[in-house]
Formats: sequence, C-alpha cells, structure tokens
Amino acid sequence: MVLELLDRLWRLVATALCFTTFGVGGLLLWFLVFPLLSLLVRDRVRQSALARRMIHYLFRFFVGLMRGLGVLTYEVHGLDKLQRSGLLILANHPSLVDVVFLIALTPRADCVVKAALQHNPFTRAAVRTAGYIHNETGPAMVGDCIATLQRGNHLIIFPEGTRTVVGQALQLQRGAANVAVRGGVDVTPVVIRCQPSTLTKGEPWWRIPARRPHFVFRIQDDLSVAAVTQGCTSDALAARRLTDYLADYFAKETARDG
Repeated sequence: MVLELLDRLWRLVATALCFTTFGVGGLLLWFLVFPLLSLLVRDRVRQSALARRMIHYLFRFFVGLMRGLGVLTYEVHGLDKLQRSGLLILANHPSLVDVVFLIALTPRADCVVKAALQHNPFTRAAVRTAGYIHNETGPAMVGDCIATLQRGNHLIIFPEGTRTVVGQALQLQRGAANVAVRGGVDVTPVVIRCQPSTLTKGEPWWRIPARRPHFVFRIQDDLSVAAVTQGCTSDALAARRLTDYLADYFAKETARDG
C-alpha cells in the first residue's frame, strides 16, 4: 500500500514536470527558436517543413521523457507501414497526448488542429510556423488537406474532432471522409488504446490513475475508400457512407482491443 502511494505520488510529480517542460518548450519555440528560423529561412514552404521536422524530434524527446520518468508506458505495432509518403492517417482519440505520439512516430507529419491552438501561448508557435491546418477554414480545409497529401506529407486527422468521451459511442465528423473521397486517397487507420484511461476529455491532468497508463498504437492495413464507397452517386453520399463505415470500424477495433 505504501509503495503504491509513493508510486502514485511520484507519477503526479513527474506528470507536473512533463507539463511544465512542454509549456516552457512551447514558449521557447515562440519567442526564440521559430523567430530565428523565420529570419534564416525565408521560403515559407521550406520553413514549414523544417518546423515540422523539428517538432517531430521534440515530440520524440517528450515521449521518451514521459516514459523515462515513469508517467506511462507504450508499445507500437506496424510502424513500418508509416514509412511511405502521402498517407491519410485517421485515429481514434482517447487521450490528450495522442497527437504527440503520432507526430513523434510519423516523419513529415501535417495535421488538422483546433483553431484555438493558434492562440494558445504554449502551442501557437508550433501551429503557425509548421503551417498545420486548422479546423475552422470551412470548405477550404478539404482542399488544404488534399494539397498537403499531394506534396507527400502525412496528414493526421482525428475524425471525432475532439477526444473521446468515456462511455459514449464514437461520433465522427465528415471532414476526414471528405478528404479521402475528394482526394481519392485510401485511409491508414491507427487504433489507439490506453489502459487505464488518462487525460480524457474534461479530466484534469492531476487526476492520476491508480496504476501507470499503458498506450498501444496499432497501425492497421490501409482501407480502400473505393471499395467502401462503391456505387455511391455523389461525393456527399460517399463521404456519409465512409464516415459510417469508419465509426463502425473504430468501435469494433477498440472493443476488440479491450
């Protein structure tokens, strides 16, 4: 009992240290690193590419920090499937740190983020300099997503649009399906499991689970969009069918994973 209490107390301290490190790192990027990058690299496309590469390695460091301090453990299956270009990566979203993991695992990662992150002092530098696509640009968002895939970038989207609410059925938005249908791109699903759950929607960071969370990332085989949408008479109908298919797919896969 004493050892369990000490372990939980340490994980609380370590989690606070990780959040502090993330916040300080975000401020340093905003005030120092990315302004310097903007001065040294004038080409906007190259600047964004370098910023994304930098974020990729920083997030790899952060994932290593969380594991090294004992905040969490994780395993990845099928990582070799990400060693291609122009992948549309769709994932379920059980935890706040899902995007950190996926960017850390994915070279040349672009992603769709909440527009509010452009104004958050800890994330605005990364979002703006890397040129991540925000989710309030309306119809233009789909075009931006297709364009980044055509440039060979991986695009990470959480089709739910926000973290999963524990105990509720998955509710997917149609944006990701629209990108797949209109861009003619197959889907690379990533099924994420976190046990016990942590950093879920509405859960404060200091509510530490009784035991160390373990994350499992399964990069699945590609889903053929053409096979799912065969017979659809319009892009809108195809996007609806694909969205329903993905909702059922992720529900079954997460249930299979426990």
